Parts: sequence; C-alpha cells; structure tokens
Amino acid sequence: PEGTQPPERLAPATSSLPEKHLGNRSNKSLQDLFRSFNLERAEGLQGDSSIVLRIIISTIYSVVFALGLFGNLLVIYLMKSKQGWKKSSINLFVTSLAVTDFQFVLTLPFWAVENALDFTWLFGKAMCKIISYVTAMNMYASVFFLTAMSVARYHSVASALKSKRRDGPLAGCCSTKWLCLLIWVSAILASLPNAIFSTTSTVFNEELCLVKFPESQGNNAQFWLGLYHAQKVLLGFVVPLVIITLCYLLLVRFISDKHMGSSAKRRSKVTKSVTIVVLSFFLCWLPNQALTTWGILVKLNVVHFSHEFFLSQVYFFPISVCLAHSNSCLNPILYCLMRREFRKALKSLLWRITSPSLTTMRPFTATTKPEQEEQALHTLVPTNPTGASAAAATQPDPMYYPPGVVVYSSRYDMLPTSSAEQRC
Repeated sequence: PEGTQPPERLAPATSSLPEKHLGNRSNKSLQDLFRSFNLERAEGLQGDSSIVLRIIISTIYSVVFALGLFGNLLVIYLMKSKQGWKKSSINLFVTSLAVTDFQFVLTLPFWAVENALDFTWLFGKAMCKIISYVTAMNMYASVFFLTAMSVARYHSVASALKSKRRDGPLAGCCSTKWLCLLIWVSAILASLPNAIFSTTSTVFNEELCLVKFPESQGNNAQFWLGLYHAQKVLLGFVVPLVIITLCYLLLVRFISDKHMGSSAKRRSKVTKSVTIVVLSFFLCWLPNQALTTWGILVKLNVVHFSHEFFLSQVYFFPISVCLAHSNSCLNPILYCLMRREFRKALKSLLWRITSPSLTTMRPFTATTKPEQEEQALHTLVPTNPTGASAAAATQPDPMYYPPGVVVYSSRYDMLPTSSAEQRC
C-alpha cells in the first residue's frame, strides 16, 4: 500500500507497507491488503523487519542531520558576514542553496524517529502534512538551484568572450533574485500534492504518514500516484541531470578547444572539478530514482509486482533514501568549503572563537590567491580589454565563486562591481 512511502519524501518507488507489516502476515492477509490498495496479488512474499537495518539508517539520518545543519549554517553565516561577497549573483544561488538544504535537514529527525519505529508516525496528521510538504519542496528547490548554478557557471565562461557586458538572463543580481523567486515558486507548486494528499492512516493498528490519493469509482489512486512519482523522477532528476551534464560538457569542451599546451594541467584540474560535481549529484540520486522508476512501472501495471521488487523496497529503498539525503550535506563541501576563500574565512572564524581577545575577524580582502582552477580559466578564457577596462583587468578582484567561474569582475556578469549591480 501507499502507506510505506518512507515517507513519500523522495518519491518512494513503492506503495508497500513497512517491512514488518509484510513479513509476519499470512499470504491471505497480504493478498487482501494489497487488493485494498489496488496492487496486484502478492503470492508467497515473506520478509522480516531488521531492527539492525533500521538502527543503522536512523543513525545515518542523525549524522547527515548534524553535518548538514553545521555545514549549511556555516555557509549561510560566512556568506552573510562578508560584505564583499553578498551582492554577487552567483552568491545568491549559493546562499539560497544553503538555506534550502538547511530547511531540508531540519526534517530528518522526524524521518529518523519514524524509521526507528518501523515507519510508525508519532507526530500527528498536521505534522505529517507539514514535514512531508517541506521535505518535498526543499528537495525540488535544492535540485533546481544546483541546476541554475551549473547554467550560471557555463554562462560566466561564455560571457567572458564578449567584448562588452551583455544583459543575459542571468546577468545582474537583480535578475538572479527574480530567478531565485521563480525557483522557489516552482518548488512550491511541484510539491503541492504532498501538502494536499499527505495524511495519516491506520494500518494494522499503527499510524503511518503517507501520501494517499483519494480512491473512488473511476479514479485509480495507484495510477495518479504513479504519475506523481513520474513527475518527481522527471523534474527532480532526469531534466536537472541532463541540464547539469550538458552545461559541464559544454564547459569542458570549451576549455579543451583552447589549444594552449602550457595549460593542459590546468584544464585537467577544471575537468576533475566538473566531474566531481556531476558525479556527486548522479551517484547520490540515481539509486533512489531507479527504484522509484521501478515502482512507477508497477503502479501503472507495466510490470508485475514481484518478490524481487518487494525485497528491493524493504531493504534497498531505505538505503537509497539515506544516500539521496546525504547530498544535502555534500553541497556545502562541494560548492563552498573546497574553495580557498571559504577555508580562509573559516580559519579566521575559528581563530576568533579560540582567541577571545580578538573582537573582530580579519576581513576577507582581494589579496586572496584564487584557486588553480580559476587561474586555469583565466588562461583559457582570454579577454581583450581596452582603455579603462584594460587597467582593471590587470588587477582582478578575486572574490568567492563556485568552481569554474572567471574571476575578472570587470568582465564577469555574475560578480558584483561598483556598478548598479551592487545596488540592486
């Protein structure tokens, strides 16, 4: 049944119940139960709830919660405490991503308790709706922001070839604010089914939190649930993965087309960084989305409900959810803490904490040496400044940016200058 979607937060692939409900019931009870939820007859399914597995998964949730809470709060603090960073367009994406992942990890304690209790929900119907909705909304928003950042990253390199600034769709922090708003609205709309159909349901005298579409004559709840899961797979994984991969392939191709033998090592560093970003997204989400897709095929009666499908949902699906959730604590590392600027600011923060006599933290200045990757992009993306812009280009203003972004603020649409972009 729809009841086990642990807990419909990452498009669980099946409607099966928690494993303990399936493992210790007679075949007749299972058949009646599956029929009541419009699933095919389950013949000979047996499985036992593993308390060890539940404890391990709940522990992983707790670790991801702690790391994600600390990492994303740290990113938000560093972004807001450095006046030289706040106004750039790319940093609006970084800050929004950190806020999104922070909200996401706040829901993990609820899911950890639910998993430890074999999916029994203790927090009531209202909290079921709220937590399910907040989880789905921030899952969508996180993926959308990662996608927008990949587009912005490629856009920054492509725009560096122009002889003058162009007002593209991502140019200027004012435009980026509207884009961030659009992303939030899209995430809110995409997760509305969680807000509408999330509810608690009593199964075998235990209350579960689930997304349950209404069942009526002529209305197949499993069909609509399958369509909703298909939306999650497409909007939450397939489309973003295609866009992210395309942007980074174009970036790597762009760099490779620059025939400069002395920069081969630098190109390799950029390619390595791009590979890490794409693979982290792909590997974190692929197992969960693959199992979800299998569940969609079952719900739409394309494939039969099988013993293998049942076992995959009982034992592998919860693990895939943990892996997908881990992306929320990897993002601060991949997009922020790997950068020298953030590490420098973090050291200053730790120095201030461990040295009470210091009343202020050393400001982050333009003398910070850029990462080798950005130096590589300077070489690979030459500019042809003239006049006043040439003078500015000889002394670039390094500031925070994610991997692969050109650091010449005078030639970079995504970073702030003394122009009106600072005032938006």
